[in-house]
Amino acid sequence: MPTWKEKLAGKMDSQLEEEIDVFETQIALRRSGKLDEKIFAETRLRRGVYGQRYDNGHRHDGIRTQELQYLSEMTKGPDTLWDAPGMQRIKIPFGGLTPDQMDALAELAEEYSDGVLHVTTRQDFQLHYVHIDDTPTLMRRLAAVGITTREACGNSIRNVTACPLAGVCRDEVFDVTPYAKASSKFLLGHPDAQGFGRKFKIAFSGCRERACGLVNMHDMGCIAVKRVENGEEKRGFELYVGGGLGAVPHQAKLFDSFLPEEELLPISQAIARVFARLGEKKNRAAARIKFLVTKLGIDEFRRIVLEERKTMPVDPRWTGYLAAVEKYKEKPSREASPLNGRQRPEGFDEWYRTNVYCQRQAGYAVAAITLPLGDLSAWQTRGLADVARRFSGDNVRTTVEQNIVLRWVSEADLPDLYRELKRIGLGDAGAGTIVDVTACPGTDTCKLGIASSRGLAAEIRTRLAGKFFNLDEAVKNLHIKISGCFNSCGQHHVADLGFYGTSRTIGNRKVPHFQIVLGGKWQDNAGAYGLAMGTVPSKRIPEVVERITDRFVRERQGTETFQEFVKRIGKQELTTILTPLMQGPAYEQDPSFYSDWGDPREFSIGDLGVGECAGEVVSVAQFDLAAAERMVFEGQLRLDEGDYAQADALAYRAMLQAAISLVKTQFQDVTDAPDTVVNEFRTRFYDTQLLGDRYAGSRFAQYLFKRHLSPPHEHTRDQAHRTVEEAQLFIESAYACYDLLTERGGMAAPLRPPVHTEKAAGIR
Repeated sequence: MPTWKEKLAGKMDSQLEEEIDVFETQIALRRSGKLDEKIFAETRLRRGVYGQRYDNGHRHDGIRTQELQYLSEMTKGPDTLWDAPGMQRIKIPFGGLTPDQMDALAELAEEYSDGVLHVTTRQDFQLHYVHIDDTPTLMRRLAAVGITTREACGNSIRNVTACPLAGVCRDEVFDVTPYAKASSKFLLGHPDAQGFGRKFKIAFSGCRERACGLVNMHDMGCIAVKRVENGEEKRGFELYVGGGLGAVPHQAKLFDSFLPEEELLPISQAIARVFARLGEKKNRAAARIKFLVTKLGIDEFRRIVLEERKTMPVDPRWTGYLAAVEKYKEKPSREASPLNGRQRPEGFDEWYRTNVYCQRQAGYAVAAITLPLGDLSAWQTRGLADVARRFSGDNVRTTVEQNIVLRWVSEADLPDLYRELKRIGLGDAGAGTIVDVTACPGTDTCKLGIASSRGLAAEIRTRLAGKFFNLDEAVKNLHIKISGCFNSCGQHHVADLGFYGTSRTIGNRKVPHFQIVLGGKWQDNAGAYGLAMGTVPSKRIPEVVERITDRFVRERQGTETFQEFVKRIGKQELTTILTPLMQGPAYEQDPSFYSDWGDPREFSIGDLGVGECAGEVVSVAQFDLAAAERMVFEGQLRLDEGDYAQADALAYRAMLQAAISLVKTQFQDVTDAPDTVVNEFRTRFYDTQLLGDRYAGSRFAQYLFKRHLSPPHEHTRDQAHRTVEEAQLFIESAYACYDLLTERGGMAAPLRPPVHTEKAAGIR
């Protein structure tokens, strides 16, 4: 029976196909001990393959505990093996999905995971309990439907997010979708975005006032704006940099009030280059770009970026996509028709009030699919794909609130759509309201989770859902967001009521607690962060929600928002409301406080592991040298198979790869043309004697020069074997040179201009 690799050959993007083949080889190298764990860890993270926590073969999904038969021997804790089943993150740029892609995701969830798809707060999907040996096949099957996992994790540019209403919003300046799409494509795997000390997140919003893309909490955020120049309307962006949540939240700073659309990609590239060069690498806690912007100040940061922009070689991709932007248009699957007089099933009116948004295109609507805890089963995903084909076509998007929206639904079809959603268990009302609680995975699967964010979210949702339609209107539209630790994956800083997990000791026992954060601003693109109020035992957080919202309803002045209410009554008064709830009972009085939501075991933080959110700091040179080693490894395999020509070619490519890894430390924009690489390498590392062995001198460099100048006329086993061996020695000398440069601090030297030389790249 043919393998998936054989079945899908030629049916995916050629670059993605090659990258997946490379990753499969890297897994083999790691398993055989030929690839350093640190490099492999960052490599797999950049493929979206993430370590996860185990719970003795069980997983609590917020409603019930399900047993995972094939993980019965796994143990919860930090010491899981490198190749133990983990999480696979799947990038969905701007949240855009098609029904065919949803079908593929459903199949993969069933075959390789636990049958559950999780929508993240970055519009991604995550599958859990995926074995690393299955990931290359999973990636190929995704690539065949136009989806990648590349740079879904690690120190890279993560999924580019955008407002899920882009293109249909009644308030937007223009549709940001094609710009988000172009940015994602341009920056994916870009050489200038490979040397970061931490991750980098980008968001697009079509207007300032709404939450949309949450621009203010991003490393780089773009808000659509227009202005008139010489009588002609021009598109551009308000560009913000240096935002971020985490333990130390920062509001983004205005970089440019009007960045012309043609400058979006080159300025993004320039920012990436500056961050890669000047960003912190050693102190992981201060390595996000927000710290660099704060350190330099926005004016100096802007100056450096604009100077960098001037030095960059022109790339036709910067503006190549713009001709198609004006023509970009989604196609509805059905004709528009009003809802007038259509028979409405039971529950429809409540669902319509919270889950339907009328588009600016008359007769069409967006229908939000509420996903409790961001989860849906493979069966539901497949059913939703069929529903989308019928009512929405290819116009499906995930949201940062962990939901899914169907766009371009004819208003007349809404009752039938609701019936179909109810049939597959996806007809809940309350999207975007207080019952639609956002939560990160927390202690379910995250190694850094301290308290059960999902368990608490499920409890709050259950309590509020039972009385939702009796709640005051001012309370219904509040947002609750929960993180399992201080890292803010659940975005608690921008919630009206935010919570993040922590631990306290009562007597000699640990008790799960949550820090309370009040008054964050979801609107105005995450316009303000909330105030930390103190910690409360996890089992009392639902009562916190009730007390705070009741007080808000009783004392609200006119149309006062929750943020205005919090600011008016102040932290001291709010603390008096919470103080009676902060002290937990003794174990003998109520042992339930000493276990977490959905977990009957006594609470402990002894199972915390090493998180992988920050990835590993691996330089571009280290990645390139690891790639050279992989090529030699593949060359050896071809040699063993008797393919001497391919073995020789791979060994030669490996030497060029190792050479370019060193050249890039001095000349970032070097091309990969062999003559250029060899010339630059000769002048910078051979002539200067930077590359040399204590005993062999510069002999190993001669191997590259010889093979470059005199390729073999015929390929024999002896010739190919010799080239493979020489390539390995050359790579070893390149590693030694890199280590020497690092010790001397040479890696931080300013970039030097290209070498202009007329001499041949041969042996002198």
